[in-house]
Amino acid sequence: MTLTNKLAVWFILSSTASTAMAVDISGNVGAEWREFPNAGQYNTSDVEQARHQFSISAEPEFAWETEDGKHQLVFKAFGRLDNEDDERSHADIREASWLTYGDDWELKAGISKVFWGVTESQHLVDIVNQTDFVEAPDGEEKLGQPMIKMSLIRDWGLIDAFILPGFRERTFAGEDGRFRLPLDIDADDALYQSDDEAQHIDVALRWAHTLGDYDLGLSYFKGTSRDPLFVPQFDETFQPDSLAPLYVLIDQVGFDLQATLDSWLWKLETIYRSFDEDKIESDYGNLGVEAESFTALTGGFEYTFYDLAESGWDLGALAEYQYDSRDDATLVLGQNDVFMGGRLTLNDAESTEVLFGMSQDLDDQATRSLLLEAETRLGDSIKLNIEGLLFHSATPENLSYRFIQDDYVQVSLYYYY
Repeated sequence: MTLTNKLAVWFILSSTASTAMAVDISGNVGAEWREFPNAGQYNTSDVEQARHQFSISAEPEFAWETEDGKHQLVFKAFGRLDNEDDERSHADIREASWLTYGDDWELKAGISKVFWGVTESQHLVDIVNQTDFVEAPDGEEKLGQPMIKMSLIRDWGLIDAFILPGFRERTFAGEDGRFRLPLDIDADDALYQSDDEAQHIDVALRWAHTLGDYDLGLSYFKGTSRDPLFVPQFDETFQPDSLAPLYVLIDQVGFDLQATLDSWLWKLETIYRSFDEDKIESDYGNLGVEAESFTALTGGFEYTFYDLAESGWDLGALAEYQYDSRDDATLVLGQNDVFMGGRLTLNDAESTEVLFGMSQDLDDQATRSLLLEAETRLGDSIKLNIEGLLFHSATPENLSYRFIQDDYVQVSLYYYY
């Protein structure tokens, strides 16, 4: 039984014993359609990547709270069934946590999700939870993470200290799915730098504080990287036939800043991530990419035009610059890129909002991507989401080139209860 399952069992038993608590049941069920206009980039005589992908999902949530509000239990599960990609049919416990608090402290234990970050185009400092990549290719969806979190509230800021037992491996599309690499990823044979493998205990610390118009965050993480490297696996003829994810140990220091100055939001995220480069090279040899320590940065602004032409609509203009010191477009998407876009908020009863934008590689004028995200409510209980993503690249060495056939439109309907 994995640590995640043990925590879930503990949570259910604890919840059963807490019959005096009031129970709040909520959640959603959804249906999603993805349409890919282009044939799969890695189609073969045996494999045809999906063109029309339909799936259903459910995300129930149960919340308990004692009468004095001092103890809270939350259980939130997620599951999806996909008609084309077996790897995208998956389930996860997003939350199974107990929370209690005092006047100037808060303690949470179990499985939970934490978000750090302020920028729009990518979240460099957000490192606690693993990416649920089959859910969203932009990395916005995360898996639940076992954790013990202690928060201390002080005049000089909020301190969050994390013990993170139990590593979550990233999800990857199957060979029939989209947003995959040329070689199949053998997630069942993941490799770890730590001898404790997935049982390695990670730690994290974050300080956050507000000084006037400025929100600051400083974070530190020590443990297993959520971003895998890949080790080629060979068949009996010594030809590479798959990739094994390799999760190495890292240290990461992060800083984020958001300044709210009238209609301006200035945003910055930056990290320094270090590896034991010699150890990785001696253990795994040439990976095809260098596991070098690096600095990365995303910074920019959002300027909001309120009540546009007296319509009641707000339009935010977004611009962010992305930098990565590795300067390797075969390894990272945002090594020297700029993102420009807008956020249109209708301020209507349906909470309609549209986000659109373009990322442009400044080192490769032929490489860019376009995105569109729109959402609105249909009545009190139904939510409509529309997403689109377009890739363009004429440079095979650029990481974006691996997805140029994966342009898609996605329409989702969710019923909330």
